[in-house]
Amino acid sequence: MDHSDDPVPISELLDERKHLLDVAYWMLGSGGAAESVIDETYRHWYQLSDAERAGIAAPRAWLAKVAGGICLARLAVPERPASAAGGRAAGTDEAGALGEEISEVLLNALDALSPQERAAFVLNGVFGMAPGTVADVVGQSEPEVAELTLRARDSLRARRARPTTAAEHDAVVHRTRRAWATRDEALLASLMAPDVTAFFDGGGKIRATIKPVHGTERVARCLLGLLDPGSRTTLRAQSVNGRTGLVMRYDRQVVAVISLDVAADRIVQAWIVLNPDKLRSWNRPPAEHP
Repeated sequence: MDHSDDPVPISELLDERKHLLDVAYWMLGSGGAAESVIDETYRHWYQLSDAERAGIAAPRAWLAKVAGGICLARLAVPERPASAAGGRAAGTDEAGALGEEISEVLLNALDALSPQERAAFVLNGVFGMAPGTVADVVGQSEPEVAELTLRARDSLRARRARPTTAAEHDAVVHRTRRAWATRDEALLASLMAPDVTAFFDGGGKIRATIKPVHGTERVARCLLGLLDPGSRTTLRAQSVNGRTGLVMRYDRQVVAVISLDVAADRIVQAWIVLNPDKLRSWNRPPAEHP
C-alpha cells in the first residue's frame, strides 16, 4: 500500500529540516548557504515522481544524502567564501542558534580540510551517516571514507592543539612559494609536517595523481614535478578561499590552485585543484569577475 501521501507530524517535519540545516551548516559554515542548500535539497525531492518518492523507505536519510552531495559540490568550488563569522550571522534564527552550539574554532578548522575530508568527517564522524552512504556522496570506497574521516580528525586535533595566526600562515605560504619556485626540495620538505598529505583533484579531466600522497619527501617531489623549470609556468601567492594560497599559471592561464593547511609553522595538508572545470572562474576575463 502506498503511504507516500500520509500526513507527517509537523514536529517530525521541523526536526527533519533542522537536522538537514545542521548537516549543511557544519559542512559550509554559513547560515545563508545552509538555507540555500536545504531549499535545493527539497527541490530535488519534489522533482521526483510520486512513484519514486513512494519507493524511498527513509526520506530523511535520502534528503541528508542529497544535501551532503550539494554541499560537497559547493565546497569543491575554488573561489567559495571561507566560513567567516559575518557569513554565519547572516543566516536564519535556526542558523544563529547553531552558531552558539558549534565552536568557532572548530568551524574555522573545518575550512582547512579538503572537501572530501570535510564531507566524510561531518557526515560520518559527526552525524553518523552510514559509511556506504558517505562513500556514495564523496565518490570514494568505504575504506577510503574511513581514512578520510581519520585524517580529518587528526588534522582538526593538530590545528586545535597548534593554532596558527593569519600572519604565520602567510609567512609559511610565501616561504613555500620561494622554495617551490627555486626547486629547493630540501627547503620545501622542511616546511612540511612529517605526516603531511597532498590531495590532487584532476576531476578525471587531466592526468593527475589519484590517491593522496603522504610524507614530506613524496609530497615535495610531487609538488616540484608540477612546476616545469624554464617553461612559461609561474607560481604566485594570492587569496584562495579567503586565505593566502598559491596559484600556478601557464602563460596567463590558471592551471592549478593550491590551498595549504598550516599548523605550528608546518604544512599539514595541501589541496591541489587541477580540474579545468573548477578553474573556469579563475580564467574569466577581469570584467566577468563578480
